Amino acid sequence: MIFVIATVELHPGRQAEFLAEFHKIVPLVLQERGCIEYGPTIDLPTDIAAQSPPRPDVVTIMEKWASLETLQAHLVAPHMVDYRPKVKPLIVKLTLQILQPA
Repeated sequence: MIFVIATVELHPGRQAEFLAEFHKIVPLVLQERGCIEYGPTIDLPTDIAAQSPPRPDVVTIMEKWASLETLQAHLVAPHMVDYRPKVKPLIVKLTLQILQPA
């Protein structure tokens, strides 16, 4: 099993628009072979001292996949290929952190 944390930095004020498009693909991704968990998250403001300040223009996508191979298949799935051009104008920067259990 592997974990993916995708951090999507958006142009200011575009978070809602990005999430609207993203939610359209979630059911399709959850049906993919090897997808265990897939969903967007946004920062939750708290009074916990160690927490970084909220980032209003960031969406963090939390993913869990059965294997690296299933993640790689996800990246070229037809619905993902169709989705990317729709959100590209909204994104400033996208980073991936791919992790394995320790």
